[in-house]
Amino acid sequence: MNDTPDELEQIHHRAYAAVDDGALEDAARDFGSLLQHHPDNRYYHYMQGLVHKYLLDWPASLRHNLQAIALNEEHGQAEHWNAAIAATALGRWDTVRELWTACGIALPGTEGPIDGDFGVAVVRLNPWQGGETVFVRRVDPVRARVLNVPLPESGHRFGDIVLHDGASTGSRFDGEREVHVFNQLGRLVPSLFQTFVVFVRADGQDDLDALLRATVPGIGHAEDWTRSIRHYCLRCSYGAPHQHAAQEDAAWQAERNLGVAAQSRRSVEKLLRDWADGHAGRHVDAIETRERAPPPPVAGSAWWQSLEDEGEEDDADEEE
Repeated sequence: MNDTPDELEQIHHRAYAAVDDGALEDAARDFGSLLQHHPDNRYYHYMQGLVHKYLLDWPASLRHNLQAIALNEEHGQAEHWNAAIAATALGRWDTVRELWTACGIALPGTEGPIDGDFGVAVVRLNPWQGGETVFVRRVDPVRARVLNVPLPESGHRFGDIVLHDGASTGSRFDGEREVHVFNQLGRLVPSLFQTFVVFVRADGQDDLDALLRATVPGIGHAEDWTRSIRHYCLRCSYGAPHQHAAQEDAAWQAERNLGVAAQSRRSVEKLLRDWADGHAGRHVDAIETRERAPPPPVAGSAWWQSLEDEGEEDDADEEE
């Protein structure tokens, strides 16, 4: 702790620059040095809490944000939100409820996890790797249930409960109105539904709609990825037999790629068997499942600052 005032000023500027550059470990080290000299500086505690939020280090993030709140004579919205995000990740529901109440947010119930309806939004999964976007229904200010069937490569499932950031990074049209887009910060509760990739051929939209509307025990949701995901050949990536054809401008594309959320392969097989049985224009080509773990954050990128990317894999173009 022998740094001179000039050296501390250099550390100060370096710490903030490191956050902008996505060098979170360097930022955490420098804000730690600054706090050794200025333990009662609420701005440094807030920034250290912010840095540890994006490091997904929830105990440290909560500790520093709570300290920033204690040192602030006025209500600081940002540190309350970040503290609530960290407390949510840790399942500290009494603290969560106190923090949201301090922000003037009405909550259902009086204790335990919050289970409300805070509207539909869009969440960018794994934002540190580009990020597939999906529609979600928010059960509290920063927790949401996934409504789409995400690509298996995302490591997520239909029905997952995910934690998302409090700051919106854009907006999307949900079929009726513009809704906020948030960056995901982690998966809190994995869904019981597996993701199955299904390749079928259907003679027309009515045949496809019959499949999308069909209900079978163990099926959560079926989604036509052919319409929402177009930038690479999903069939080729899974090795499903087919021939490429210039179909983009055709009135109807018979080959359809679907994502099906189901509790078992048997449920998917029954769904498809019932759909195709007795209909000459309905064919099942393949059923695949290749689920993966969510990819870890990538260091050195300020992914939380990213704007909308028109080229990203996007289920959220589908109307719910």
